[in-house]
Amino acid sequence: EGRETRLRVVLRVRPLTCTETRRGDQQVVHSLGDGAVHVSAARHDATFGFSAVFDAGASQEAVFEGSGMRQLVELAIAGFSCTVFAFGQTGSGKTYTLMGPLAQSDTQPASPALLGLMQRSFTCLLEQSRSRDSDLALSASYLEIYNEQVRDLLSPGPPCALPLRWSKTRGFYVENQLSVEFESLEAIVSLLLQGSQRRRTSAHALNRHSSRSHALLTIHVRSRAVSAHPAPGQGWGAPGSARGACLGKQGTLCFVDLAGSERVKETGSSGELSVEANSINRSLLALGHCISLLAKPRGKRMHIPYRDSKLTRLLARSLGGSGITLMVACVSPSSRCLSETLSTLHYASRARRVTTRP
Repeated sequence: EGRETRLRVVLRVRPLTCTETRRGDQQVVHSLGDGAVHVSAARHDATFGFSAVFDAGASQEAVFEGSGMRQLVELAIAGFSCTVFAFGQTGSGKTYTLMGPLAQSDTQPASPALLGLMQRSFTCLLEQSRSRDSDLALSASYLEIYNEQVRDLLSPGPPCALPLRWSKTRGFYVENQLSVEFESLEAIVSLLLQGSQRRRTSAHALNRHSSRSHALLTIHVRSRAVSAHPAPGQGWGAPGSARGACLGKQGTLCFVDLAGSERVKETGSSGELSVEANSINRSLLALGHCISLLAKPRGKRMHIPYRDSKLTRLLARSLGGSGITLMVACVSPSSRCLSETLSTLHYASRARRVTTRP
């Protein structure tokens, strides 16, 4: 607490798809073990290091345990502001890593082995809450940023734009967003699937289910533990005193599924898809700029332009403030995606130098 803490960055390399294999794409990304990954292709030969690397054979459970996600859940219960976000090229496996298969619903749940970081974290959170004496109150909010508009994915009716405000005590926050309480795994998974089905997606040349918005699911964890001893100077019968001192904690666990970076030439996008792609790329560029500046030593940092996009405003605390952050970089091993893969790896390497003070 209060000490400088580096962002934890892990890498996931998805398998080659059937299309890539049929096309004859070469695998250019290879895990070397001990958190190292090597990129080898014509005119490119580079090695990158991360906290952990998960290759094509890694299971969803291995990613959950090896990424430090379980510890992040425990820190949220302890009152910290925790964030995990997945980023990378469109079609690189971000949504699958966070949620598991896209073809799942309340009536058709995914196989337990395929569940993503979100559902596994929910299970862990509810198990922890049942095993502790403290009284935990859990609630969830779910937003998307689509074409620089913040929209609530849980409120009834068509998604409408919500104002993004700033205050000295709360920092940047979304006004009038809906927060729904839950007590069971079924309830929070239902909220997740309900919101995800309302999120904007489209098909293009690189991805049949391309996310057209950035999505943020936030779990709010409030605890109210009662001390066995009265506060100093107060007896049990002191006026206005409760039976013991209330020591409340408020933590958050935020999952951010970033829309994938994409080149219009590669995706074949036009019209509305092209407008969406430009909006996505602008916000990711703003995020990358903030990360580059935050990666500098504190004494040499310039002004951090969080206000350049709605995304960077909402991630300000996670990136450079008082939060604890896990970044999951997702890449394709295909030679055809080499340029975007290298961009993601450089992006992730810079993020490893960013520090916060939880």
